[in-house]
Amino acid sequence: MKIKVDDLSGSEIICFLEAHMKDMMLVSPPESRHALDLAGLKKTDITFWSVWQKNTLVGCGALKALNESEAEIKSMRTASSARGKGVASTLLEHILKTCQDKGYQTVNLETGSMDFFAPARHLYTKYGFTPCPPFAAYTKDPNSVYMSRQI
Repeated sequence: MKIKVDDLSGSEIICFLEAHMKDMMLVSPPESRHALDLAGLKKTDITFWSVWQKNTLVGCGALKALNESEAEIKSMRTASSARGKGVASTLLEHILKTCQDKGYQTVNLETGSMDFFAPARHLYTKYGFTPCPPFAAYTKDPNSVYMSRQI
């Protein structure tokens, strides 16, 4: 697998993210959708990565700087054809290493509380994330699970 910083200009990643947004529209009510669109992911406080296996896009994820000591994981997604093959774990390890290299002390995330998001919650728990209160601009939401991990 190759993980690369992505400028979000390629047609493959744009289609991949459009599919991500469609999934979020199907499983999350409008007031509980926190996935960033393409413009949101291009902001300067976000680093976005795509994951490739040979010439096939198999995943993506982003890291948003919240302040000097905290960051937030955004838009983690694995292609359905690549699920269960270590893509998400490899990318999460890469993101956590980046957090360490940048000197972040805490990394946070928001994911859904619905069954659709159970594999994501399991992955994050496996990597030491624990439930936490809403952070940054998030508010209490029964459709969201907030998690945090010290680096």
